[in-house]
Amino acid sequence: MDTAPQLRTGSRPAVVALRDLDTAALPQAGGKAASLGELIVAGFPVPEGFCVTTEAYGELATAADLTGILDRLAGTAADDQAGAVELAGRARERILSTAVPPDIARTITAAYRELGERAPVAVRSSATAEDLPFASFAGQQDTYLGVVGVDAVLDAVHRCWASLWTDRAVLYRVRHGIPPTEVRIAVVVQRMVDAAVAGVLFTADPVTGARGVSVVDASPGLGEAVVSGAVNPDHFEVDTATGTVLVRRLGDKRLSVRARPGGGTETVVRPASGTACLSDAQLRALVGLGTRVQERFGRPQDIEWAIDADGVLWLTQARPITTLFPVPSGGAQDGGLQVWFCLSLAQGLTRPLTPMGISAFRVVGSSVARLYGHPPADAVAGPPRVGEAAGRLFLDVTLILRSAPGRMVFPRVLDVMEARSAVVLRGLLDDPRLSVTHPSWAPVVRRLVLLAVRFGVPLQVAQAVASPAAARRRMARLGRRAPVQWPAGPVPAAQRLDAVVRLLGNALAPMAPRVAPAAATGFALLGLAGRLLGADARPGDLATVLRGLPHNVTTEMDLELWRVATAVRADPAAAEALRREPAAELAGRYRAGTLPGVLQRELGGFLDRYGFRTVAEIDVGVPRWAEDPTHVLGVLANYLQLDDPRRAPDAVFARGAAEAGAMVATLTARARRRGRLRARAVALALDRARQLAGLRELPKYLVIGTFARVRAQLQAIGAELSAAGVLARADDVFFLDLPEVAAALAGRDLRDVVAARRGAYDRETGRRHVPRVLLGDGTEPEARSAGPAAAGDALVGTPASAGTVTGPARVVLEPTGAHLVPGEILVAPSTDPGWTPLFLTAGGLVMEMGGANSHGAVVAREYGIPAVVGVPGATGRISSGQEVTVDGTHGRVAVTPPRG
Repeated sequence: MDTAPQLRTGSRPAVVALRDLDTAALPQAGGKAASLGELIVAGFPVPEGFCVTTEAYGELATAADLTGILDRLAGTAADDQAGAVELAGRARERILSTAVPPDIARTITAAYRELGERAPVAVRSSATAEDLPFASFAGQQDTYLGVVGVDAVLDAVHRCWASLWTDRAVLYRVRHGIPPTEVRIAVVVQRMVDAAVAGVLFTADPVTGARGVSVVDASPGLGEAVVSGAVNPDHFEVDTATGTVLVRRLGDKRLSVRARPGGGTETVVRPASGTACLSDAQLRALVGLGTRVQERFGRPQDIEWAIDADGVLWLTQARPITTLFPVPSGGAQDGGLQVWFCLSLAQGLTRPLTPMGISAFRVVGSSVARLYGHPPADAVAGPPRVGEAAGRLFLDVTLILRSAPGRMVFPRVLDVMEARSAVVLRGLLDDPRLSVTHPSWAPVVRRLVLLAVRFGVPLQVAQAVASPAAARRRMARLGRRAPVQWPAGPVPAAQRLDAVVRLLGNALAPMAPRVAPAAATGFALLGLAGRLLGADARPGDLATVLRGLPHNVTTEMDLELWRVATAVRADPAAAEALRREPAAELAGRYRAGTLPGVLQRELGGFLDRYGFRTVAEIDVGVPRWAEDPTHVLGVLANYLQLDDPRRAPDAVFARGAAEAGAMVATLTARARRRGRLRARAVALALDRARQLAGLRELPKYLVIGTFARVRAQLQAIGAELSAAGVLARADDVFFLDLPEVAAALAGRDLRDVVAARRGAYDRETGRRHVPRVLLGDGTEPEARSAGPAAAGDALVGTPASAGTVTGPARVVLEPTGAHLVPGEILVAPSTDPGWTPLFLTAGGLVMEMGGANSHGAVVAREYGIPAVVGVPGATGRISSGQEVTVDGTHGRVAVTPPRG
């Protein structure tokens, strides 16, 4: 068919030949048709056909008068599934009860007859919100196969239009934040391939992410049997570069779907077959064709294909594989295995960083590299081994794992910080591509000794052991010392920007060696006590010593917020406002100064001290609590639900401290049985551990305080750029990086750049899976081997806070606005200090990320709530309301199956 008959509705045709489309036609033809057109233009074997464009659908939708329904659907809350489904049903009914406009029907008829009077065709939906780079929408709209005759084609097109409003399609779009008024549907009508064998091809492994492996599922008959999951197909994994079959797993292929001569399809039961339905030569041809398709579109593809009775290979569909996590660029390029470690997750952050947040980290990274003796060529660009993908920061740890010191020390550090990552990395050490190339310890020891001498680390450790109070006073002086002289008064924005770069590049990296040794000494002494005690320290005993730790800035913040809640509870007007008004409205009233007096005063006092903190606070682009106290007000409202004095957080904290003191006495008494000197050493070690370990949160506290000052300067720059018209609003500055801010100050208009980045950021915020470790070829090692995720009926992780508790689970993916009934088990992907106010009412904690000394684990111990961290997939394996038992002593989480 050279040219499909065309009817113009408005300025665009209602029917277009597939060969006249390409990817630029997505708004007119939808994702599927645009992709098929691109394949035809590039010379790929695609069955001929035509597209009934979105213009035709638009004319019918106008006649169906969907405006009121779509307006209501746009206002439906994301969690109101019942409301969305009800409105979707109304939209479908309107579409189906509205006749196809006669002119459009005639044009479709003429185009179909160009294919043949009784040609069997496939009629497939092709929505504009489909086959997008961030969401494939596979299977969300309808497909009709073996359609024969004009009337059948018109009916199938009509039903495809209605399928834009299937329940599954509407809920999928709601989940991806696509407004109902912004989506339209086209329909592909394409000659059927009389398939002898068909199936799907992924040009990258969709499970492990490996980019060099093509995956093929195949079965006799139409590919619908494979796509729908109705058949157990043959499964092949092929090395894309060499064509070598790596995995060959033959299915029984007992069912096949075939076209009926008179129209429609039928499912045929076949005898089980132990013979492959594709030869190695056919596999190689298929994989080669898939590689060419991937090169055409510039990213891995999910391809549907068919081979006809004459052995001709056809492509019937291609879409991007949207589930693959992108591979960071840069890092080590030595031709071997490249290993990326996710820094974002290590900091308890699953959401993306803003571009400015990433840019700030690059400058800080340069400072760290310079401190270690490897200054990067461009301090603002950052170290070459720091990469970014999907808004997350990654560190190329290839050279660390190829050095003898690195492979010994780095996983051990992760054992207490992000334990599951340590397991994954250790699983890579036997790979010959990661063989040790730097066996000597001498360069590492030399650098560490120079750093220790430069920052007086031995003296810091001695001071911490001799006088913990003196060590704390020294660190308090460091916290009060101004890291840089900020420009005062009305100064040029360029001067402010220079000050930001100086602070990020010079002040933050030295904080760790000046502050961390004291806390590290505390944990080292706890370990020493454990060695001295040996078998006298039972599971959970040493963790109990760390309950109710003093001098922890995060627990002090949380307990201060509880004190605020106690004051508010005592004031009827303040308590009533918290109970009845939404947190967002209360935040607006706080900014206006119109809250009830007690609430206004107490909240203001808390924010004066802690308002520089927030959830995801390591991102300088995220608003602080002082700017938006909605989360804090929501937590306060949650606290008012706790009316049992025995469960009041300050009482629980005090009991934890008492239990810790009793445990110190018990362990000392046990040690005394093996000698007085040993008992004295244990008592001293445990005492210093309690006085020093709480300082573990102080370095981050000081860094976040500095970030808040950086943010204030960037906001002032953003206001100036907004006034100059190069940004739409002041906070757009956080969607630029530092060099781009300099370009904007020079007059470059970056409003379009910011708009695109905001869209990308919003989409990435919805991503739920971020790999801990990613290889340079895209492979996720954790997906390749499931690891110790479960034992029997229990999920397994790292014990983080001793004790056992049973209660209903509350899965929380984003803490802002979350409500936790006292006693519920908090199940979260990860946490940072901004989450910890929720811990005060939690009965227990389960986290997908973290180690024994991650933020969540430390705070859980101090509050005495049992906790297990590093539990892979916990937020997907556990549902809110399920009863779970958290054994924080042995690192197990038992989930009670739902009843019924």
